[in-house]
Amino acid sequence: MNILITGGAGYIGSHVVKQLLETTSYNIIILDNLSTGSVKTLDTLKLIRDFKFIELDLKEFDKVNNVLKENNINTIIHFAASIVVPESVENPLKYYMNNTVNTTNLIKCAVENGVSKFIFSSTAAVYGEPTNIPENGIDEKYPTNPINPYGMSKLMSEKVLQDAASVNSDFKYVIFRYFNVAGADINYEDDKLTPRIGQSFPNATHLIKITSECAIGKRERMSIYGDNFDTSDGTGVRDYIHVDDLADAHIKAIGYLENNPSDIFNAGYGKGYSVKEVIEVAKKATNTNFKVDITSRRDGDPAILISNNSKITSKINWIPKYQDLELICKSAYEWEKKLGDGIGTK
Repeated sequence: MNILITGGAGYIGSHVVKQLLETTSYNIIILDNLSTGSVKTLDTLKLIRDFKFIELDLKEFDKVNNVLKENNINTIIHFAASIVVPESVENPLKYYMNNTVNTTNLIKCAVENGVSKFIFSSTAAVYGEPTNIPENGIDEKYPTNPINPYGMSKLMSEKVLQDAASVNSDFKYVIFRYFNVAGADINYEDDKLTPRIGQSFPNATHLIKITSECAIGKRERMSIYGDNFDTSDGTGVRDYIHVDDLADAHIKAIGYLENNPSDIFNAGYGKGYSVKEVIEVAKKATNTNFKVDITSRRDGDPAILISNNSKITSKINWIPKYQDLELICKSAYEWEKKLGDGIGTK
């Protein structure tokens, strides 16, 4: 099987590539424009086994089509996208062009070149600012109502994918709606947690990444955006999933599509932690005590955002291995130390 992974040099894509290289004999082709992907990550992955890398932007439609034609691609796992929510508000056209238009062309090329499986990286941002969230979390039938161009660009891509599959019986998809992805490669050397790859892109906005930067002294302090939410300690509650568990779900999806119809799955643990809880666990995992400020809430931040993951666990035989917040924080911290030493940088 020949698998094309767009954005395979990036954070989540590289962890999927890592597991494919370690656990399968599939031929792997990575397509990435390296705008946020890491060459050093690719070099590290090459140590596992060889793969083909093509530096290319998805907006180069003819070249993308040629890649599919020349490599006889069976499956596409599509990560390449712009993902910064505030930037999407400031520059919506960038997000609709890079996310929706480029994805639409990739789907068109896939259908025209006989690709049978398409696994799409979507987001819980398609649910917008949920209200009246059920106690067991948001399931896949919860109404979609994005409140920013990033979420809308992903939802529009979902619709394109669904419509394309509805009129092409040999073309099937899995859509994963991610919740909060965190952590780094779970790898032990001499019984010490030593991630080989992780989140390398600078200026990340994710909470656990920020706690790791504080823990190594890269940041002097961090902020909590609001402590007056309707939650147990007043801070927002989110569902955090380890990147290696998320990667495993993508690999399970390839087998799932062999004998099952297209579908949408939430990708999360179905358990929430508040911002204050995450910070305390991160301090414990890293044995540090960095400074934390309280500032005002951000527009559009829901009090609670937790997945209902019963569908993904029951349908694709996905069993999380790293459902441990302290391990998630510890792996992110150990990777951040490597970045601090210049080992994992671009």
